[in-house]
Amino acid sequence: MSSTARMPLLEHFRELRKRLFYSAIAILLFSLLGWFFYDTIINKLAAPVCDLSAATASGSKSCGVLYINGVLGPIDLKFKISLILGLLLASPFWLFQLWSFISPGLHPRERRNSIFFTIFAIPFFAVGVFVGYLILPIAVKVLLGFTPANLSNLVRFDDYLSFVTQLILIFGIAFELPVFLLSLNLARVLSGRSILKPWRYAIFGITLFSAIFTPTGDPITMLLLAIPLIILYLLAGFIALAIDRKRRLHIEVEQ
Repeated sequence: MSSTARMPLLEHFRELRKRLFYSAIAILLFSLLGWFFYDTIINKLAAPVCDLSAATASGSKSCGVLYINGVLGPIDLKFKISLILGLLLASPFWLFQLWSFISPGLHPRERRNSIFFTIFAIPFFAVGVFVGYLILPIAVKVLLGFTPANLSNLVRFDDYLSFVTQLILIFGIAFELPVFLLSLNLARVLSGRSILKPWRYAIFGITLFSAIFTPTGDPITMLLLAIPLIILYLLAGFIALAIDRKRRLHIEVEQ
């Protein structure tokens, strides 16, 4: 195979490497905020389980069921929280990098969709993260409620942090569904009809996704993720139908 034939693939990997590098730099810079505001973030994350500020003010050496284990536990926890915050705060930047990497493969006249994707993907991701945070106390209460009355339940903060991270990220990523569907519709890859036609399978797939990827595993949290996703899916489909209709009318007028 000639070097000319290989060049597009090589350029493709160079572009991917560049986008990943820019995203990593943005995440690292925002992670510094997590490092400096560590105490505030810890208080917010622990709130569904215990009030760290009240525990500190009362001179208590423990707070609810949470504990940190090991000599390296505190510094390890600080690094993890900083990195997670960096990932969340840098989401506008790495989402833009993601779409900028994908969009050149589309038709040139459809690349303007990257503006649509960037504008709407960021708030939808933020809303999903916020919804996940609001659901967090419910999920914690349901899960801790299964602890037998004659037993104590101690939760390592690392495990709790992993649980919180999975929950809010799953909600954030899941809320991107309508943005991707409408982006593909604007790019003329998917029509509104093709989005809504398999609605039974789509609803089943959303429910299955919620059951598999919801870290709690309880039906309440699963439904709290599945129901908004189903509504967003249907809404995206109907909006896509309206876009298709407008597109057809525009073509008829031109003819």
